[in-house]
Amino acid sequence: MTEEAILKGCLNNDTIAQRELYNKYSPKMLAVCYRFAHNREDAEDMLQEGFIKVFLQIHTFENRGAFEGWVRRIVVHTCINILKKNKKFNESVDIIHATGVQVREESVPAIIQAKQVVECIRLLPIGYRTVLNLYAVEGYSHREISNMLDIEESTSRSQYTRAKAMLEDILVRKRILQKPKQQTDWLAAVSQR
Repeated sequence: MTEEAILKGCLNNDTIAQRELYNKYSPKMLAVCYRFAHNREDAEDMLQEGFIKVFLQIHTFENRGAFEGWVRRIVVHTCINILKKNKKFNESVDIIHATGVQVREESVPAIIQAKQVVECIRLLPIGYRTVLNLYAVEGYSHREISNMLDIEESTSRSQYTRAKAMLEDILVRKRILQKPKQQTDWLAAVSQR
């Protein structure tokens, strides 16, 4: 089934098209949920709630930009809303299932693997981790993050700066990253921006 046929079917509440859409995008979106969830079950709950919203809002997709990006935004917002609803941010990530962080810069030692970096990210305090995920990995601006998390834009910026410094320290202590001789923006290597 083509993406166009899947979208058309979903607009008509066709369960076969909905299943195709879910099967096509759920693995990538589950990886997104793992970065925000406490455990596998929480991530699966976030994913399910996210796809319910996708199906309810599919009529608002305007074919501008990638459909996958539209789905991802809904899933990320769903994760944040669940965390806010529970009035706490969860403290850990099931690292075995975390994917989607890319290393794209030659200045970062080859030893850095995405799972190692994500494992270190999960050691950050939840506020730092959430802002770092939203800004560096998901590509949201500090203004968007401040609106999503109901915090000041300056708070988002300072949490990101502190998260980045703390993460670099963790990576150096775990000998995943050598302390750079000059300050570089090594985090750009793991972001999708």
